[in-house]
Amino acid sequence: MHARKPNAPAVVLLSGGLDSATVLAIAKKLGYAVHALSFRYGQRHSSELDAATRVAKSLGAVEHQIIDLDLRRFVGGSALTDDAYDVPTSPGANNEIPITYVPARNTIMLSVALGWAEALGGLDIFFGANAVDYSGYPDCRPDYVKSFEATANLATKVGVESHQESTRFRVHAPIIQMSKAQIIQAGMSLGVDFSQTVSCYQANAEGLACGQCESCRLRKEGFQSAGIPDPTHYL
Repeated sequence: MHARKPNAPAVVLLSGGLDSATVLAIAKKLGYAVHALSFRYGQRHSSELDAATRVAKSLGAVEHQIIDLDLRRFVGGSALTDDAYDVPTSPGANNEIPITYVPARNTIMLSVALGWAEALGGLDIFFGANAVDYSGYPDCRPDYVKSFEATANLATKVGVESHQESTRFRVHAPIIQMSKAQIIQAGMSLGVDFSQTVSCYQANAEGLACGQCESCRLRKEGFQSAGIPDPTHYL
């Protein structure tokens, strides 16, 4: 798969973590002009946004926008946006959606990405959904990605006016069926500096990871399985 045409604009959701950094590198490799999009949504720390800024610059994004969207105003529902909940340090029960799930987060962020892509004259959105080594979030499944892509083509001027598959919106989730180790190996082959990334749910202001939360656990296991030294900065 390659870009529709050289330097076609694409919006990439960039959290500052390992997965989204790899996805940005993939989009660049495919020949897209990458417009990185991050959100200050009320998450527990801003160090992941500092990481996103570093990653966008080092991987050559055309521009990087950070949108303020305060999901803390909707009290309850997630340990990432409500301090009344503790970030869990052990896996939940099988098939249980964890308390770190943020209600409708990917749908909200993809909707903003869709608006920016259409304004840019682009037809491609990339995000780091993963259905293998992940936390069980409902908005990271292949069915969800297909559903949002269908919505994108129903809800936009471009989608309604298009009569060809080649001129319709596409939502790309290139790592959705990859293990964490495979994601790390792919990122390394594309020149991603994972020491710049922050995946921890509760990193401190300097970006130091707790080493205990589920995101840290999955990241550690990924580097171990890949046989690559873990460059994460831990507390």
